[in-house]
Amino acid sequence: MGTSVFCTQNLHGYSLQFSPFQADRLICATSQHYGLSGRGALFLLSILPNEQPKLLSQLNWDDGLFDVAWSEENPEIVISASGDGSLQLWNVGQNVPRLVYKEHSKEVYGVDWSKTRQEQLFLSASWDCTVKLWNPVQPHSLSTFVGHTGIVYSAVWSPLVHGTFASVSGDGSLQICNITAPQNPVLKVAAHQGAEVLSCDWCKYQEHILVTAASDGLIRGWDTRKLQVPIFHQIGCERAVRKVQFSPHQRSVLAAVSYDFSTRIWDFKNCAEPIETIKQHTEFVYGLDFNLHVPGQLADCAWDSLVCVFTPKTLIDQFVLQRPRALHMQK
Repeated sequence: MGTSVFCTQNLHGYSLQFSPFQADRLICATSQHYGLSGRGALFLLSILPNEQPKLLSQLNWDDGLFDVAWSEENPEIVISASGDGSLQLWNVGQNVPRLVYKEHSKEVYGVDWSKTRQEQLFLSASWDCTVKLWNPVQPHSLSTFVGHTGIVYSAVWSPLVHGTFASVSGDGSLQICNITAPQNPVLKVAAHQGAEVLSCDWCKYQEHILVTAASDGLIRGWDTRKLQVPIFHQIGCERAVRKVQFSPHQRSVLAAVSYDFSTRIWDFKNCAEPIETIKQHTEFVYGLDFNLHVPGQLADCAWDSLVCVFTPKTLIDQFVLQRPRALHMQK
């Protein structure tokens, strides 16, 4: 497993994402002083085979940046989420945001852009216990979703079900919503009782399946048709699981990063234990993403200021060259 590494120099990694348009583009959101105070920045990187990542541009903001998402319509546009309660719409070739959206009353911790051209919208998840729905060309939100009683850490669009998203919270719950009914969650379950749920993700191949990850170190799989009990458990992390994500190339593979400094790979149809554990950081690992265009390739980032791009050994020979239907049918 060859690893390419980029250092963000005294800015600590919180989130990253490969471009949905270009295999060799990666953007990372960072914060100064571990996100407790100070400024933030986005690092746009070029990722080429057999080379170390190269900096293409650095976009600075006056407060910490906790998340970033690429537009699914324009390969030059990203949206970032900040500790000052605002979101910033950037053209990656310009030094100042094109638009700044400010309605949340506390930190914005998560942002996600819709996966189909029919709904060019994005979501923001905040410490003010709400999720907001935005149209990028409008200065004010379209809807505010309530129902959580704790910090909302993440809100993620379904790639297969139009207008549907999942959100998770410090109150231990998983909530499923549709944009047509902002005041009434479609489904809600106590996903990790006594723990904060920090991340969730949808399966790219089965529309009813999603996962949650929590401060209890557990990953749980759910079927929205029968939410009473989890359909699988993945174990192995020694501390909180900060980010979980399904592979876009293999139906039953998922990855997660943890406060135990690790990135782990599971095959949930095989066993509950990880099939590979990667420890290449010396601090909490926060960000994680699969490269849609390069099967098996991942990137992660951590509070040690390192961005790592790599292909786990277990995925090199196992991937199936099959791209998720929903993510490409609209491109």
